[in-house]
Amino acid sequence: MQEAAGVLKEGFLVKRGHIVRNWKVRWFVLLQDKLLYYKIEGGKKEPSPKGRILLDGCTITCPCLEYENRPLLIKLRTKTNTDYFLECCSREERDSWALDITGAIHAGHPVQVQELHRMKNSFKLLENISLHHIVERMCDSSTGIKLTRNLEQGNRYKETFTGSALVDWLISNSFAVSRFEAITLASMLMEENFIKPVGARSTEATRYSDLSEQFLDDSTALYMFAESSKKNISSKEELQFNISELSGTIVKQGFLVKQGHKRKNWKVRRFVLRADPAFLHYYDPTKEENRPVGGFSLRGCLVSALEDNGVPAGVKGNVQGNLFKIITKNDIHYYIQASSKTERAQWIEAIKPLT
Repeated sequence: MQEAAGVLKEGFLVKRGHIVRNWKVRWFVLLQDKLLYYKIEGGKKEPSPKGRILLDGCTITCPCLEYENRPLLIKLRTKTNTDYFLECCSREERDSWALDITGAIHAGHPVQVQELHRMKNSFKLLENISLHHIVERMCDSSTGIKLTRNLEQGNRYKETFTGSALVDWLISNSFAVSRFEAITLASMLMEENFIKPVGARSTEATRYSDLSEQFLDDSTALYMFAESSKKNISSKEELQFNISELSGTIVKQGFLVKQGHKRKNWKVRRFVLRADPAFLHYYDPTKEENRPVGGFSLRGCLVSALEDNGVPAGVKGNVQGNLFKIITKNDIHYYIQASSKTERAQWIEAIKPLT
């Protein structure tokens, strides 16, 4: 899964099916005029693409909020009105893919590219904007911002939303064009006590004197409507994992391929690395619920790269290249494959200080 000539970008994305509306992880390759996607079997990309999206005449929607449980979507509509929904594992990755795909769509039209860059950095809020109207729209049961339960430092908050979710919602509902505009608008909502920060991450940011720095466009910064600021801590029975495991600061996240413990098959999982406390959890990206399917403490773990020559001991199948292994203090072995040597080195470098 190394980058080839002519490839603008490649990596894992989760794609909605056309006939059966399920979600499958595919390896996407962005070329100048098309987006190819491949099936991954046994940790290896199949030689022929499963399908292709022709970019000529495509329109892109990002952020796309059509699926409330999948907030990190990109929507592509071809000139034949076929819709493709692609999900990323983080807001930063989504915006990076959207920017590169948009560049490919408009590659032959430099004036349009200049206009897109201008809009990306624009700052011109709507005239006669009503904060009351925005809050009313935010509270709408069908089209408003989705309220969720979130964890921070062991505390579980009900009816909250993240900073990046609000920025996405403001852009998607045409209250702002750029993220900078949306952050300023969100700061105004906070300044006028329509919304308030909850938890240490967002509360600490309010100490900055500059209004534009007080609201965080961040998926770990929590906010809520000012009238619903009551903190609720759930019982442990409500969670598959202990609250403290999931309350650490997110250090790194991304798609990796993992070997199963029982069937020894290879599956793409979304890995989330947290510190304080140090845990590595993995999620099934094809499922709607945002709950880990597995995870372990990193304390006392050993992490190392595996040789790229041949199939290492403990690895089933003809899976080679970019592998690394984590051994827990209970002597459980996890075999994981990155998409490149660089990505493998980045994950090992991020994990080692937490062991």
